[in-house]
Amino acid sequence: MASEITEDYTIDLNLAKETNWEMAEEITYYINQHRASVGLNPIVIDQQHASAYAVEHTKYMIAIENMNHDNFYYRQQALTYQGAQRVGENVAFGYQDGQSVVRAWLNSPSHKRNIEGDYTHSGFGIVQNSNGSYYFTQLFYKN
Repeated sequence: MASEITEDYTIDLNLAKETNWEMAEEITYYINQHRASVGLNPIVIDQQHASAYAVEHTKYMIAIENMNHDNFYYRQQALTYQGAQRVGENVAFGYQDGQSVVRAWLNSPSHKRNIEGDYTHSGFGIVQNSNGSYYFTQLFYKN
């Protein structure tokens, strides 16, 4: 599947419209609830660049039927090009609601580090495959 990100890291922002925003808001709610419980500031949803990059990756995972962090460096560089100081990524597959995916991420040390990381914003790629299963990409970044 060809990347929709160009060499100068621009991307079609319309991709962000393909994410499940209701579930993204639910995930953000539970993540911010956890962040508050450990004394951290909330993250803010980025419905533009970070979400477009996240949707692009989620569609790639669906196309190859494999959850992964392939080409993370490219997404990281793209967000850095947009002004991010640091970037992290969580991916998941098969969860049916935001609370269950956040619970799973909090039970994984590497995913929990991202949730508790020094980030200010988050973009989402939450897309169903043809069987109705959700694939998730959450990109965290700090401006």
